[in-house]
Amino acid sequence: MSDDVPPAQRDGSVVGGEPAEQEPLDAYSAAVVHVAQTVLPSVASLRVRGRRGQGAGSASVLTADGFLLTSAHVVEGAETAEATFTDGADVVADVIGRDPLSDLAVLRARGDVPPPVTLGDAGLLRVGQLVVALGNPLGLAGSVTAGIVSALGRSLPTQSGRVVDEVIQTDAALNPGNSGGVLADSRGRMVGVNTAVAGIGLGLAVPINDTTRGLIATLMRHGRVRRAWLGIAGAEAPLPPALAAKVSRRAGLRVAQVVDGSPAERAGLRRGDVVLSVDGQEITTSTAIQKLMVENAIGRRLEITVWRNGALVDVVAVPRELTDAG
Repeated sequence: MSDDVPPAQRDGSVVGGEPAEQEPLDAYSAAVVHVAQTVLPSVASLRVRGRRGQGAGSASVLTADGFLLTSAHVVEGAETAEATFTDGADVVADVIGRDPLSDLAVLRARGDVPPPVTLGDAGLLRVGQLVVALGNPLGLAGSVTAGIVSALGRSLPTQSGRVVDEVIQTDAALNPGNSGGVLADSRGRMVGVNTAVAGIGLGLAVPINDTTRGLIATLMRHGRVRRAWLGIAGAEAPLPPALAAKVSRRAGLRVAQVVDGSPAERAGLRRGDVVLSVDGQEITTSTAIQKLMVENAIGRRLEITVWRNGALVDVVAVPRELTDAG
């Protein structure tokens, strides 16, 4: 190095108020930059034509052979979508399966795709942890926002009227078009599918965990997820003190509606019943029943214990497969 270069400039310090060379990134910035560089190439902008006209959203590469993951509402009513990646590559993708109850959908690209994202485990997240949202909000491809995990275990009502459990709440900025995109941890692992903007500074993402991995695999294989259906709705209600002491719990599910012709009606369930257990599992919320309505419950006899007119009553219901008609 020439002796004409001032010593202060040789070590990268500021000379004349300007940095002589690029400042090293702080830890936060370095983490976000790493995630952007790692994940963005595997995130696509989706253009969709469906029953509701044109739409847009985001998707991520699931597998090297062309499976993509997005939100079910992004591809509602559509059979195909056009995916554009950050390198400018365009590919047509066929909608393989969607599950409105989890708001997840799987597509299959007709051409080559970038390397897949690495899936993480949302069960390991902690409130306050750094997360990065990647997608295409408002048509702005390749956008990155960062924030923290604001809360865990939220519930997200879907367009089907059901609820997605264990939703991640984040303050990373999300806007229309982010749906279907990636929520990643600081190591670039996908821990959620961005799905909703609940308000300013409040975004929600469907978690990547054992349950959703199973749903995704089922969609890839079969194009749909089979679920059982009882046909009741209700809300948590306190138990009378004597009953609460007897069953060692404080609440059950008070039935507010029994659908005509449903398995619940055929079993003899009535409006006003307080459901205490289904198939031996304690019940206090509709979500708790929903968790039991899996494929292997279809056509199987389930014992349901309710509190009715001051007495414990057992009924047997046989759930049937949930269809679009209910």
